Amino acid sequence: MTEPTGRRERKKAQTRQSLADAALELFLERGYDQVGVKEVADAADVSVTTLFKHFSGKEALVFDQDDDLEAALVAAVRDRTPGQSIPQALREHILLRQTQLAVHAADPRFADFTRMVQETPALRDYAHRMWTRHEAALARAIAESVGAPEDDVSCAALARFALEARGLILRHADPRRAADEAFALLEHGWTASRPGN
Repeated sequence: MTEPTGRRERKKAQTRQSLADAALELFLERGYDQVGVKEVADAADVSVTTLFKHFSGKEALVFDQDDDLEAALVAAVRDRTPGQSIPQALREHILLRQTQLAVHAADPRFADFTRMVQETPALRDYAHRMWTRHEAALARAIAESVGAPEDDVSCAALARFALEARGLILRHADPRRAADEAFALLEHGWTASRPGN
């Protein structure tokens, strides 16, 4: 019984990856605004309906690992080392993501991809919204971790500020120093309100 499910899931993953790969190739070749979703679907040899079963819209084709980002953020809080504060865990997670981006930078298409995102207002805005929309899940994980109510304002604030700090860190000439300073500010304010967490 598990074999058909495994095959079906693999097929879905392959279709999703084919769509993301076709989209990236077309967007980098011709420009994001010059390519329609039908062209992406045709290039991946699927229908537009199938494309929308896998992706919510054209922008989502560019950022195809959204669910993985949220799961990793939540895991950074839930699976942190005993004795490690939540701000410290989030700081390390953001720096790890920065390191992972640096590894992708070796791919010759990465610079083109980054430039396309920065030069396309719809993609730039989507990338920011994509990151910050994980705020609610992160706030819930923080609240659960410290035994606070799900709607705790300090947990929601820490989630928001940590997610927003990422933009400052990525734009700074020395990302590690920026992360140290931003998260030191969060750490001291957080530990004052929630000692030991």
